[in-house]
Amino acid sequence: MSKTKTNTEMIAALDYLEKEKGIKKEIVIEALEQALELAYKQNYGEKNVEVDFDGVTGNIKVYAVKTITDNEDLVEEDDNEYMSLADARKLPHGQGYDVGDEIREEVTPRDFGRIAAQTAKQVVMQRLREEERKIIYNKYKTYENEIITGEVSREDKRFTWVDLGDGVEGAMGYRDKMPNEHYHIHDRIQVYVSKVNDDRHGPQIFVSRTAPELLKRLFEREVPEIKDGTVLIENIAREAGDRAKVAVYSNDPNVDPVGTCVGPRGSRVQAIVNELDGENMDIVEYVKDPAQFIANALNPAEVLDVIFNEPEAPVTEEQPEENSTDDSVTETSDTSTEAESTEEEPVVTTEERSCTVVVPDSQLSLAIGKRGQNARLAARLTKYKIDIKPASEMEDNTDTLEEETDASED
Repeated sequence: MSKTKTNTEMIAALDYLEKEKGIKKEIVIEALEQALELAYKQNYGEKNVEVDFDGVTGNIKVYAVKTITDNEDLVEEDDNEYMSLADARKLPHGQGYDVGDEIREEVTPRDFGRIAAQTAKQVVMQRLREEERKIIYNKYKTYENEIITGEVSREDKRFTWVDLGDGVEGAMGYRDKMPNEHYHIHDRIQVYVSKVNDDRHGPQIFVSRTAPELLKRLFEREVPEIKDGTVLIENIAREAGDRAKVAVYSNDPNVDPVGTCVGPRGSRVQAIVNELDGENMDIVEYVKDPAQFIANALNPAEVLDVIFNEPEAPVTEEQPEENSTDDSVTETSDTSTEAESTEEEPVVTTEERSCTVVVPDSQLSLAIGKRGQNARLAARLTKYKIDIKPASEMEDNTDTLEEETDASED
């Protein structure tokens, strides 16, 4: 094969990589030059060489780089590294050289093309793989926390693999699969990109069908008012594949947030339900009044009353009022200490917040839901521990308390 043909094919290959793979020609040429320098040093022993690759013609030239010196001993010791000033000035256009300058002398061997190709191929391909991996990682990193459509490609004991294009697969673990869905090869599904890691073997992309964020992105896609910020999602509680509760609100008093999300004749929410293979959807209005929000969250059950429970005070042993150094006192949170000094109510954490919800007896099963699901989702949505009681039980408790009070007075 002629040298000209080889050079033409190399330039064509570089153009292809840039156009089809998105790898810039300059990066490939840089990798090629480094590989050729390594190949030359391994085969010819020169320590200090530079390789120039012409990106237009494909010609390759090797230059020995030498430092000009007036120390003849250095030249005798290593004539690959140094050239005498006298010899440098004998070269064409060499009169301008001085001590300390670097001179490039072409040393391209006749058979260098064959030797270089054998040695450089592996190094160049490695650099190309790294650059391609970097491009893919950067591309899919922008898809993190977004929805992307893919095709189920295979399944093993750990993951269902989804082909995302570009020869890239997303891994969907057991907990990220909808329990009511069964995937088949070539099924096209929408997945939420939960994490993108950069690994030396290539980007690792993890996708999910169960993440609450998937539901949020679907609402943003189907409801323009959510996308533009007219309607806002406060929180989502989801048991993927079965049921979800979404709390929404709007700062515009003229906008009905629930109706906006449901859409005309339920078209908007139905599109989301269809995408999630029939997952039931409760859209409730978020309000700042926690009692009303809890009542909304328990929809479709009717709520008669919401009674908030006082958080239990931490149990500590009695200590002297002054100069106490016991661990049980010193471990008291800064928040509690500050509250005592300023006579403000202590901060109540989410775990401490609880309430009792009173519902009509006929609504008890509806409020609790199948296997406790309605109450469980409402608790996660409102971040309150909810205890649901029928009205008759609360009345009996009230009557008993009144009787005990009357007896003690007598």
